[in-house]
Amino acid sequence: MKGPRSLLSLLASGAQQSLRHAHGQSSANNLKALTKHYEEVSIPVPWGHIAGKWYGPKHVRPILAMHGWQDNAGTFDTLAPLLPNHLPLLSIDAPGHGLSSWLPNGVMYHSIDYVHMILRIMEEYNWDKVSILGHSMSSFNGFVFSALFPDKVDMFIGLDILKPPIRNSKQIVDALSERLEGSMKLERRLRSGGEPPAYEWDQLVERLHQGSNKSIDMEACKYLLQRNVKPSSHEPHKYYFSRDNRLKTSQFYTLSLEVVLEMAARIKAPHLFIKALQAPYYEDKKYYDATMEVLRKNPLFEYQEVEGSHHVHLNEPEKVAHIINSFINRCRPL
Repeated sequence: MKGPRSLLSLLASGAQQSLRHAHGQSSANNLKALTKHYEEVSIPVPWGHIAGKWYGPKHVRPILAMHGWQDNAGTFDTLAPLLPNHLPLLSIDAPGHGLSSWLPNGVMYHSIDYVHMILRIMEEYNWDKVSILGHSMSSFNGFVFSALFPDKVDMFIGLDILKPPIRNSKQIVDALSERLEGSMKLERRLRSGGEPPAYEWDQLVERLHQGSNKSIDMEACKYLLQRNVKPSSHEPHKYYFSRDNRLKTSQFYTLSLEVVLEMAARIKAPHLFIKALQAPYYEDKKYYDATMEVLRKNPLFEYQEVEGSHHVHLNEPEKVAHIINSFINRCRPL
């Protein structure tokens, strides 16, 4: 099996070929320098490893950067070069995503797994504190972690989803039954051992763009695809999505508003939340507003809005970088 670097080189090569065909040499050249220098890391966990990209010095505790559902560490490729140089950034692939190990057969993914994962990473690196940068799913998981372990967090930056969304009773019961049945279907498909459908590179880009409800710009898709696809063994020059399909039936929090408000009240760390104005709220806004009211009681809470989609940090990182940098330099100065 090819290691992460050789696989990424192979994918970049294939992408360049497709880009040359579709857009000419200049677009292919852009793919060669996706990010500033980073080191691939592998963090051991009981079921395998957590993969990640470590930017910057290794002797300083980094900001732990975590992506959204079915994305990967590449979500911060465009933002990482714009962040302060004195602090490293560790952008990880969550279990089942990117280059990280899948959970064992017969196990379902649940949001709380990613909260537990933060504790595992802290233990591996012997951190007493953690600085969190989370987008989407990882933003609300960062919210949960910061509430459960307020003394372990020295800085929390959330992007676009404030907290675990609130669902009504019918939505919760319907989702549980649908996802449990769906997980059984996916397990049967995995046992068959067949390779997922394969696509040309430009088809992968289009599917990712459309699958994100056009939240990810076409030009930005390459940053996620580099850790999200593998070459087909049956169809040369084609690739398939390599994340764990069981992620589609992940179980998410079923928390009441009262529980979420209690969590909000327990967050004591400096907390920056940035809302993308062209993105939805993913729940009835009254729940969002009620949580904001509690969070604002924390004198270290900061709220900002920017124009852009749910993936504005990836598509247009300059819109959020200056806000994040100001916050970082106050919380963890040089």
